[in-house]
This record gives sequence, C-alpha cells and structure tokens, in this order.
Amino acid sequence: MKTNEKNKGITLEKGQTFPLTIKRLGINGEGVGYFKKQVVFVPGALPNEEVVVEATNISAKFAEGKVKKIRKASPHRVDPPCPIYHECGGCQLQHLSYEKQLHEKRDIVVQAMERFSGLDLGKTDIRQTIGMEDPWNYRNKSQFQTGLRNGKVIAGLYSKNSHHLINIDHCIVQHEATNKTVQTVKQILQDLKVSIYDERKRKGIVRTIVSRVGFKSGQVQIVLITAQENLPRKDLIVSEIKKRLPEVKSIMQNINGEKTSLIFGEKTVHLDGEEVIQEQLGDLTFDLSARAFFQLNPVQTVKLYDEVKKAAQLTGKEKIVDAYCGVGTIGMWLADGAKEIRGMDTIADSVEDAKKNAKKHGFKNATYVKGTAEHWLPKWLGEGWRPDAVVVDPPRTGCDQKLLGAILKVKPKKFIYVSCNPSTLAKDIKTLSKAYKVEYIQPVDMFPHTAHVECVVQFTLKGGN
Repeated sequence: MKTNEKNKGITLEKGQTFPLTIKRLGINGEGVGYFKKQVVFVPGALPNEEVVVEATNISAKFAEGKVKKIRKASPHRVDPPCPIYHECGGCQLQHLSYEKQLHEKRDIVVQAMERFSGLDLGKTDIRQTIGMEDPWNYRNKSQFQTGLRNGKVIAGLYSKNSHHLINIDHCIVQHEATNKTVQTVKQILQDLKVSIYDERKRKGIVRTIVSRVGFKSGQVQIVLITAQENLPRKDLIVSEIKKRLPEVKSIMQNINGEKTSLIFGEKTVHLDGEEVIQEQLGDLTFDLSARAFFQLNPVQTVKLYDEVKKAAQLTGKEKIVDAYCGVGTIGMWLADGAKEIRGMDTIADSVEDAKKNAKKHGFKNATYVKGTAEHWLPKWLGEGWRPDAVVVDPPRTGCDQKLLGAILKVKPKKFIYVSCNPSTLAKDIKTLSKAYKVEYIQPVDMFPHTAHVECVVQFTLKGGN
C-alpha cells in the first residue's frame, strides 16, 4: 500500500489478516481493537475476545475488518436465536448475553461522554442501564420493504450497506401481531398479483408494508406505502385484509413516489376502518394516526417516561415545555404533576393527535402548537411566559443548534434531555454546559439486541434554584 500524507502511519492493507484483541464495543455494536495503534472496527467481535481479522476497508482514520477466526471467545458470547441474524443486520447484539448487553450499553454512553462532552467523568453520575424482563417481541411497529424474488412477493429489510432485500418471515423482536399482519398482507398481494415496486428500475406500485399494533388494545393498523396514488385492485385488497385479519382496525395508504430512503411521503389516504388505532401507556390512552411518531417499545416507554418524571421533580406548580412533542406522550405523562404543559411539533398530524389526546384525558392545562421550539420559546418569553422545565426528545441527529440557542436564552431551571444517540447527546451537553450542570445520566434499553441506547439526562441551571 502506498503511503501518502493523508493515510500516513496506516500499516494495514485490504485483504490482510492479522490478530486482534477486542477492547470494547463501538457505537454501532461492532468490536473495537487496535493494530499497531490503528483503530479497527470488527462487526460481530466482542470485548476481550482474541480474533483473527481480515481487513475489508482501509481509510485515513480507521480500518474495518471481518472475523476469520475466534481464538479466545468471550464468556458472554451466546448463539443468536434468529436464523437470519447474520444476514439481516436489524439486530447487532444477539450474540451477546442480555445482561452483558446492558453493561456494554452503559459503556457506549461513557465512551461518547469521554470523547465529546467535556464532562469530568469522575464527577458524573452515569447510572446502570435499565433493561427488560423479557427482551423479545417488544417492537410495536414494522416497516418492511417489498420486492419480488423468483415471482414471489417478499418483504423485509435491506442487508447492511447493500440493496439486497432480506425476506423476513418471522422477526423475534417484533410483536407477534405485526409478524402475522405482514405475512398475511404479503400473501394477499401475491394472490391478487398486485404490482410490487422495483427500487432499481423505479417501477411498480407497493413499496412498503407498515404494520403497527396497540399492545394493550390489540388493535392493528396497516399502511401500504405506494409509489403512486392509484392503487389497482384497492377494494379487493381491503376486503381480503378485513376477511383474513379481523383484528385490523385501520387500513391506510401513503404515497411516496420520490427516490428517497424515507419511508413515508407527504400524502396519506384513508382506505377503511378507523383513521387511528389506540395504545395505552399506564393510565393514558393515545390515538395513533399513520404517520404519528410513537415509541416503538411500549413496555420500556413506561420506564423511560417514569425516569423523565423523576428528573422533572414536579410539585404541581411547574410550567413545562414538551419540545418534539409527537402525539403528546411525554407531556401528558407529566401533566398531572405540573401547572401547565405546552408542546410543539413540526408534523401537523402529530399536533392534532396531541390536542385530541389531551382533550380526551381532560388535561385543560395542555396546549399544542405546530412549529419548532426555537420559534415558540423566544416568542412565549417575549409574551412574559417562561417555562420552569423543558423536555426534549429529539431525533438521532440531536437537538437543532437553534433550539439549544433558545434554551440558553430562555434558561429554564431544569432541562430534561431524552436521547437516542449518545454521540449527539454528548456534543449537545458540551454546548449546554455554558449554563447547565449535568446532574445524572440514566441509560434505558429501548431496543434489546441492537446497539441503540436511550438516555434520560437531568440538567439544572448553574446558579439556579
């Protein structure tokens, strides 16, 4: 390999095999080791394992490799129960015992804080990960892409870093109702010879089968994502779904004709049944429309929101802002202990659902508006309304910098951050540290057997009460 200034010091070549001791897990669940000071990422390898690795990719700052042989296996290595685990890529940690997964997820949070946050970890309370009693069949929603293989309709996920669609007949982290629904809809599309979308040719109609179930209600919603609004044999498809899946209470169609990795398009059409299904968290019930965001693991969501409530330390006098409010779940979880809740979201459907959910539960102290927190917070401050606490639950990219700027301007006494990405959380902590102190970080395992870890962080205003 030729050495230039850019990759100076890298001694590995593609295809080279070499021994490696795995030191830790990376943010994506891969094993991380060092070969002659060069960091190497190895999917499937576990901490403290001694492996022989083949280099598959060399870049300026790191190398990637695959396991050729395990010389010394981790005592925590287990046989993954899913038959397509290694092909699919939807889960990353089924080969690690669940107890150890919880330990490693906390370590992933610690690593992110070390790297990006600027926190003194010796003085930072990073707690043990809150796990599940039964870490299987926990997902309430599946979004499976469709395709044709040998004339048969298939549905599943694209293999990691490829356009190869893996057919999934039964997913062991999905609720059984979504598994049954997808298989039945797949068969209906096959029986009725419905046109299936071809991603490469950009031809065909049905792109994705989305299935969501209410864990408590048992109600199921189907959304067919199509490349065009005209869905041939639509009435037949609906009647077959109703006949074969009586538990389905809502059948919707969403149109997405764009060349994009986004699942949903802007337009949603009501085909049959209700426009929403119901889900229950604790004593609260929520109406879920096709595009509304709702946590994917209802069992752990209760634990997560209870942690938010603990962090808020409500006395009944607080004014709370629920930024990125979705259908209003977090705000309503806090509403009975607060004086007033105000929430916002950029998706109009979610705001409407939040309003309906608040009205249904009799929360007269909850207000929901469309737009961004960075718009509304300064506006409300200008009107003389300052929140005591702001709760955010942003996407994986973290908080918008304008939102962080608004927080630093408005200066609520408490700021509670629900994060699904430790790296962006750590970077946002660094920004917020100008005015806020991190009291503690509580990891919560929302997605067992994957590398994902959520955190609830309690911030308090420096010099505040």
